[in-house]
Amino acid sequence: MKYPNVNIFAAWFFMPQTIFMGWVAAAGGMLLNVLGVATIEGDIPSRAVGALLLLAGVFTVWYMMRGLPPQGKQGGNGYAFGHRMTLVGNVLAACLFVFHFFALQISDYNTHLVLDKFTTMFGYLCMGFFAVGFSFIYQSSMPQEENS
Repeated sequence: MKYPNVNIFAAWFFMPQTIFMGWVAAAGGMLLNVLGVATIEGDIPSRAVGALLLLAGVFTVWYMMRGLPPQGKQGGNGYAFGHRMTLVGNVLAACLFVFHFFALQISDYNTHLVLDKFTTMFGYLCMGFFAVGFSFIYQSSMPQEENS
């Protein structure tokens, strides 16, 4: 893995974004309403501002802790596999995240329905990839047995 810290940072951004997508959009909408911008529930500006708030929160935690867990050992068992699984989870979560920005522009009902179901499935699937990836990365930091 070339940039493992970016992979972990993205995972920590996409996990709450995927799980609490509606709440993140609602927080962005509330901030925009406080600032005097009229918004509709779940619209694109609310989602973007909510994502920026979440990104700022993850960055603050990363900055204060000087990294995000799990911290693995590059030579440990499962390190590369764990990062690959986390990367797959990041890609699927990014597809779900980006879909909601372009969903309103899809005019065909059937296309919208199929894409909505696939990206919703990506949200559930990426959580499994994050769990497996983090587990393997954590495992790589454990003391390894030597083969005799």
